[in-house]
Amino acid sequence: MLEKNTAGLSMADTTHGQTPLWWAAANGHEEVVRALLGRSDVDLNTADRGGRTPLSRAVKNGHEEVVRVLLERSDVNPNTTDRWGRTPLFLAAKNGHEEVVRALLERSDVDPNTANRWGRTPLLVAAENGHEGAVRVLLERSDVNPNTTDRWGLTLLFLAVKNGHEEVVRALLERSDVDPNTANGWGQTPLFLAAENGHEGVVRVLLERSDVDPNTANERGQTPLFQAADRGHEEVVRVLLQQDEINPNTDDILGFTPLLCAVYSGYEEVVRILLERSDVDPNTTDAYGRISLTLAAYCGHEEVVRVLLERDEVNPDTTDDCGRTPLWYAALSGYEGVVRILLERDGVNPDIADKYGRTPLSRAAEKGNEEVVRVLLERGEVNPNTADKLDRTPLWWASQNQCEGVVKILLERKDVDPDTAIAYGRVPLLQAARLGYPGAEGLLRDHPNLASRYGASAEPAGLFSPELPEPSRPLPK
Repeated sequence: MLEKNTAGLSMADTTHGQTPLWWAAANGHEEVVRALLGRSDVDLNTADRGGRTPLSRAVKNGHEEVVRVLLERSDVNPNTTDRWGRTPLFLAAKNGHEEVVRALLERSDVDPNTANRWGRTPLLVAAENGHEGAVRVLLERSDVNPNTTDRWGLTLLFLAVKNGHEEVVRALLERSDVDPNTANGWGQTPLFLAAENGHEGVVRVLLERSDVDPNTANERGQTPLFQAADRGHEEVVRVLLQQDEINPNTDDILGFTPLLCAVYSGYEEVVRILLERSDVDPNTTDAYGRISLTLAAYCGHEEVVRVLLERDEVNPDTTDDCGRTPLWYAALSGYEGVVRILLERDGVNPDIADKYGRTPLSRAAEKGNEEVVRVLLERGEVNPNTADKLDRTPLWWASQNQCEGVVKILLERKDVDPDTAIAYGRVPLLQAARLGYPGAEGLLRDHPNLASRYGASAEPAGLFSPELPEPSRPLPK
């Protein structure tokens, strides 16, 4: 048929620039390819608009016999690149066509180190995509560098580790010239990346090398164990803790240890695994003096709080650099469950104030956390009238922030005096009414002390007047 119809056999279509040879090679039609190559008017290096030649298309699709037919021609260019800088060898390696890789490397003029536009060589892309066979074939070449990097400084070991390609990692680590501790630009080693991504198998393979340091930290002071704990990778944490030289208490630049990371993120099982180690201190603090229990309470992780309180050495009244306890943070955030768990511990002081005089009740009242306020008021040692260093009581905060529910709860207590002039000489409810908060006037009328003092209307002269003089200093936030 080709002999009878010779018109257009060397011409490309006008849309994509693809010739009959291009299509025959792309679809693996070996006999058609041979027939076309027998014609003098067929250019076997004609590329389409993407720069892809018949050889590159046959390679990409894994048509080994077609590739070999094309490579028999001395005038075929095996190193031509497409618009993305990819050679035929690059495409064979990327797609894991091991025998095609072998066929290409049999040509002495094939350059195995030509990189694409992003600095990825055939070896790098084979490792990145987990093609062990292609990696091994390429590494047989003495002119292939196993430590080559892409434009971002990533080696093939990094790429294989990051994507969890365990067998490729094994193949690379068999080489004595591959350094398993080489760090990238952020100070991250291959072990760090494997731990961060939860690739347990890769972690085990790396640790089989006696020269791998499990304590190498990145530029922020974070170790592989730190990352595994921070991401909740339980099995990776177990594997790393089995290493005799592992330091489970290494902290980063913010003072966070693996335990603090796991606690902060709420990974209960990781917390349990770490606490099985006798050398893990649950009372270690971060850069702000917060212990693990403080972070668990701050984040509302009830089960983690329970786990930590099982340890006798954990003191729930421990304060941070601002004088704040775990209970203080739980009350602030409205975590009623955490508040109840903490109060179950014998000897807990529910009324510890921070360095500004703010108690757990004060913060809960300010935020309108009604149930937390109720729970705290059930404790007899909680003083509902404790004022902070600017004379603001829980009732003042609730009134100021329009937390009507909390105001009502506080006023149910006989020992709460709503008539006490505090915070710039203003009575809490009168201040709320002056600010125009809905419900304030009703509370004024309903409360017997205020109604008797100011009359049924609860509107003393000037109380709601805009001419009421402002305090000498602005109300604190």
